[in-house]
Amino acid sequence: MITIISGTNRKNSECLRFARKYAEILQAKTDEPVQVLALEDIPHDWFYNGMYEDDGQSSSLAQLQDAYMLPAQKFVYVMPEYNGSFPGVVKLFIDACSVRQYKATFKNKKAALVGVATGRAGNLRGLEHFTGVLNHVGTVVLPNRLPISRIEHLVDADGDISDPGTLRSIEKQAEELLHF
Repeated sequence: MITIISGTNRKNSECLRFARKYAEILQAKTDEPVQVLALEDIPHDWFYNGMYEDDGQSSSLAQLQDAYMLPAQKFVYVMPEYNGSFPGVVKLFIDACSVRQYKATFKNKKAALVGVATGRAGNLRGLEHFTGVLNHVGTVVLPNRLPISRIEHLVDADGDISDPGTLRSIEKQAEELLHF
């Protein structure tokens, strides 16, 4: 199973649009199940001072971890640029999932990283920061990180991602992830 995580809790985000497009492209290339976890849709009842205790994990987080993190052998993290890095909700999610079944959740799994931004660098710095986080928890990161810049120019009038170069880049990274 491959889990694609839309890495923001901002409602109606462009990030989710790119995550869904990535899922569509990836699913066309594999029979393996592909699912999208949108952090904008998850409950946050697990964010409290007892969340790091063995018995402190909320049932809603355990359900997400059981459905999206534990069965996946590969991940795609699609993350917007927030203040020169990746969104804090992604780090909080990783931290919260590390309390229960740490090794089974992260160790020796593989990940592809996609940055989306309205600026020129496509969240390249955030992808670099997040690579360090994933390496720390034991996840191996695909060397081809994909920064996607000036995203407002990559969609058509209907809001679909239509830029041929961007679609080719997503397709190339998806193929690399499948063979990784």
